[in-house]
Amino acid sequence: MKILDVLRKEAVVLDLKSKEKKGVIEELVMPLAQVSGVAPEELVRVLMERERLGSTGIGGGIGIPHGKLKDIDSLIVGFGLSRQGVDFESIDGRPTHIFFLLVTPENSIDIHLKLLSQISRILKNDLLKERLRNAKSQDEVLDIIREEDVGL
Repeated sequence: MKILDVLRKEAVVLDLKSKEKKGVIEELVMPLAQVSGVAPEELVRVLMERERLGSTGIGGGIGIPHGKLKDIDSLIVGFGLSRQGVDFESIDGRPTHIFFLLVTPENSIDIHLKLLSQISRILKNDLLKERLRNAKSQDEVLDIIREEDVGL
């Protein structure tokens, strides 16, 4: 599986406006709720429950909010970009600019972990992160990810 197998163009948000964690998550889930048919409040609830266990701000300007939901059949993946950066309670204390959001069916632990690993792996590339931060269109974001997205 590749990230682009589950990340749809309409789930790419290029200019997140919120300056705080819950607001960013609310912005990220809006297109995903429309695509998946899951209520945005339900997605926000699951993601914020996971955040209470510990921040998914992994440092280096990256946040990967994720969670599991019982009533879905397939992965829900989104991407967001905050030009100004957000205090996402990252482990390095620095602002977070690049977000991948991931919600998986409750019983698909293997896919959940593999996709988290795949996203983390490609985001170790500093040049890729810089290119994502400067992307001007949804298509450009997808093209940049495609270059590194070798699959699981």
